[in-house]
Amino acid sequence: MDLNTVTELHRPTGRADLTARLVDGATAPLAGGTWLFSQPQPLLRALVDLTGLAWTPIVEDVDGVEIAATATLAELARHPAPARWPAWALVRPCCEALAGSFKIWHTATVGGNVCLGLPAGPMTSLAVALDGTALIWTLDGDERRVPVADLVTGERRTALAPGEVLRAVRLPASALAGRAAFRRAALAVQGRSGSVVTGRRDRNGRFTLGVTAATERPYRFRFDRVPGPLELRAALSSVPRWYDDPHGSPDWRRAVTELLAEEIRAELA
Repeated sequence: MDLNTVTELHRPTGRADLTARLVDGATAPLAGGTWLFSQPQPLLRALVDLTGLAWTPIVEDVDGVEIAATATLAELARHPAPARWPAWALVRPCCEALAGSFKIWHTATVGGNVCLGLPAGPMTSLAVALDGTALIWTLDGDERRVPVADLVTGERRTALAPGEVLRAVRLPASALAGRAAFRRAALAVQGRSGSVVTGRRDRNGRFTLGVTAATERPYRFRFDRVPGPLELRAALSSVPRWYDDPHGSPDWRRAVTELLAEEIRAELA
């Protein structure tokens, strides 16, 4: 879609230039642009292209993996799975949970998917499952780190302040070293996710359950060991509100989430 209100496109090559451009509220950062160009943006006057900053898509080190905000889903999905990190197996199914075409896969970015704050954002699901932390560049030239589970605060809402930019998502080695499981439910085979449930059992026995798509914001439940069925269901009952849209009713989302969570609990037990 043509954005006929946009009259300027900036291509910064450094952070200082990037920060100066984003002060204006009528300016938006541009990465893949798959959502930005999918509908009218009448309040926008300028775009700032982040791809010119040439961030390395994926960087591994002994402490984990750093995924640049501008890394595409295709780049993430084809990154070789490190043998020492079994939970990397969640990457592919999370990428495939995006209801999009081949072209979308090669254009949509990890950071863009998280920053949209959509309940069904699969990169949010991945980050929540693996204790992902968002590295955020602030307007004053500093940076801060926020768990992705806390960064997305509701439907199309995040904890990003005006002008802040998501630089990368960090996945720690401690989470990647665990065993992981993935479940997804949708009303149509190629439809938007109605519920995405992830589970992880760490080497020390801790159990983590992540719930996205079925709720307005991500929920993460931690246990010192694999819980029993009743304990797990009691934890899920603390969700105050289940999401409601044409892709699933609240009652259905709750029921299917409980079912998928029990499957994951049994698998990882």
